[in-house]
Amino acid sequence: MFPTQYHSRVLLDKLLSNLDIEVEPFSLCEVSPRRRLHLPGAPRVMIHFVLAGSGFVRSASGTVQPLGLCSLAVVPKEAQHSLEPGGEIGKECVIDPEAETLPSAPVVSTESAEPPQMIVACGLVKVRYGAALGLFDKLEDVIVEDLSDIPQVRSAFKDILAEQTNAGPGSDAMKAALMNQCVVHLFRRLCETNTCSLPWLAALEDERLARALEHILQDPADPHTVESLAEVASMSRSAFAESFARAFGLPPMSMVRRIRLERAWKLLEQGDGLPMKAVARRVGFSSRSHFSRAFKRQFGVSPVTRRVMPS
Repeated sequence: MFPTQYHSRVLLDKLLSNLDIEVEPFSLCEVSPRRRLHLPGAPRVMIHFVLAGSGFVRSASGTVQPLGLCSLAVVPKEAQHSLEPGGEIGKECVIDPEAETLPSAPVVSTESAEPPQMIVACGLVKVRYGAALGLFDKLEDVIVEDLSDIPQVRSAFKDILAEQTNAGPGSDAMKAALMNQCVVHLFRRLCETNTCSLPWLAALEDERLARALEHILQDPADPHTVESLAEVASMSRSAFAESFARAFGLPPMSMVRRIRLERAWKLLEQGDGLPMKAVARRVGFSSRSHFSRAFKRQFGVSPVTRRVMPS
């Protein structure tokens, strides 16, 4: 087994080399003195980057963390929270707590005659490893990192906002590439010490489980079983099943199904016109009807609805 620090570095390199990022449009959240902005718990991770001023982010648990210029905050999905200036609060400004995204307006303001105390780029992102595993899925509370000493991050956020304003061919790819830079810098900062708070890394510290997970990701369509994955991990069936579920929060075959369906989602997004039966087989489902039912249970929509037809 590798020494822990070396093994962590190898895992981090592997994670950062296989990031898959999607970025929804950012809004500018302006927080005025004595005004608190309540934000909804969205189905995706929310990212806040402070463009000007300073303030605080308050999680649903009541934890309050300071936000300085160029601080980056990552909010778990479905976690209601607020941005505030600190000190006495005179008005509560609430965005619909049931909303699944931020308002489409480019600026979300706490509506005050006074200049904003803090201006924050607020947006939703999906950060996945191997186009399947959400790297922040196990995040339980807001994390905040001061990235003011990394000018590339501030520059990347300015470019993301500029790309939104003047969208051209490949804008989505450009925004994803810029956000990729920011996420890499964030993960590096999180893992500068021997104790890394990257959500998936602790589970992947066990080389045996990492081998099994990599085996699934390399070809999710393989006829995986708990027994075959336990063999890859060099563990007994019972010990592997228990350790895997405890580490990743899902039994091994549930993880296999999830990764297969995430790959199917990406295939349907590509719009290459594959027949639905071919999509199902490519990700490991022998039955189109079984695939359709599993897809709808996972995502709430049918694969036919999700399909992007070639132009």
